[in-house]
Amino acid sequence: MKASTSALFLGLAVLGAPLAAPALAHAQGLGPDSDGKPIDITADELEVQNKACVSTWRGKAEALQGSSRLRADTIRATMAPKAGGGATGTGACGDLIKIDAQGNVYYVTTKDQRVRGDAGVYDAQNETVTLTGDVVAVQGQNVMRGSRMVFNTKTGEGHMVGAASGPNAKGRPRGVFYPSKKQETASK
Repeated sequence: MKASTSALFLGLAVLGAPLAAPALAHAQGLGPDSDGKPIDITADELEVQNKACVSTWRGKAEALQGSSRLRADTIRATMAPKAGGGATGTGACGDLIKIDAQGNVYYVTTKDQRVRGDAGVYDAQNETVTLTGDVVAVQGQNVMRGSRMVFNTKTGEGHMVGAASGPNAKGRPRGVFYPSKKQETASK
């Protein structure tokens, strides 16, 4: 699906206004190496709500910053409204507050670290990405599963929880970890 002419015009108008590109350029970091780099968002369709300081990207949406990537069916970027935005209806928006991702969410920080889930939220102030639903985190051959994972984009630390707790309960967090070949060779 291609963006309609009016949506394209509105998107270009927004890029000239302080809503989308300039505000996103001040985001803390979508990943460990992203501080100070602009966030580049693309999708098949863009809808902008200037007064609300929200842009919604639909259809194979992707946000890139440094080597980090957040992909989903829909990405919704919310910026902070600036004081005295005016009555013109165009709004005056500042820094990125959060990105909501819905449907087939993939978050990649490096070529061998990726997480997928059903939904996700990037919280710029707390520098976290939270994925929920059927969450699968992969680092090399190692795999973790759960129902919710919070990843700190600054430190690289994560926290996984499951849908159940207690011995033998289905839905608990689970991980499968492989020893490195270096360790295997050294122990022989």
